[in-house]
Amino acid sequence: MNSTQKPIGIFDSGIGGTSIWKEIYQLLPNENTIYLSDSKNAPYGQKSTQEIIDLSIKNTEFLINKGAKIIVVACNTATTNAIQYLRTNYDIPFIGIEPAIKPASLKTKTGTVGILATKGTLNSALFEKTTSNISDEITIIEQVGEGLVELIENGKMESDEMTFLLEKYINPMLEKKCDYIVLGCTHYPYLLPQIQKITGDGIQIIDSGEAVAKQVKNVLSLQNLVNNSTNQSSNIFYINKDKSVLENILKDYKNSKIDYLDF
Repeated sequence: MNSTQKPIGIFDSGIGGTSIWKEIYQLLPNENTIYLSDSKNAPYGQKSTQEIIDLSIKNTEFLINKGAKIIVVACNTATTNAIQYLRTNYDIPFIGIEPAIKPASLKTKTGTVGILATKGTLNSALFEKTTSNISDEITIIEQVGEGLVELIENGKMESDEMTFLLEKYINPMLEKKCDYIVLGCTHYPYLLPQIQKITGDGIQIIDSGEAVAKQVKNVLSLQNLVNNSTNQSSNIFYINKDKSVLENILKDYKNSKIDYLDF
């Protein structure tokens, strides 16, 4: 296979990274992709740094063995805890996901920004480094989204339990006058309709999906790896848990194939 036609590899602790895949697919429809959903081990946010690194190694080697030309770590927790190790130990470009705290801090009018993320992301050295570069005049309200990933993985995005947790996590941000809320987990964009019901108009909700897709395009261009073939792209999704939630998310993408993986 021509190196340009090799797939973009993408992995996440579950189905949430498909929010990133959709942005990549929209921007780069000719690219072949392989997505690995490690739903059996979700969420990564509650695991130790070493556990996250070990799982990221396993996911990376699976995608490399499938011929990936670039790997997108479509998981905030895996990025903040493991991407430095991956870049040091593998000779392949890696694109990571970081919460969009910096752009939110530059745009806020109230001086207060909220971030909803996993414990693993908020406690990571990379997140601490990112926030340390933000002006002391900006207040950042950190909130662990405990339980949200599990509900999404189990197809309960619109459940009463989800509404209860989102109100519990977001209302304190609104009380403290946040005008930007950053979604620091790739699962969370799927909760945007519910979040907007709580925040109403005037609150900006931002995630990293579009920026990540643009970065993938930039790196492929720099590495001369852009697939210019006019053939229909191949998009294969592997999951090591029940496929039904993933099938529902991808129901409008007819050129996608989902396989169960004992992984």
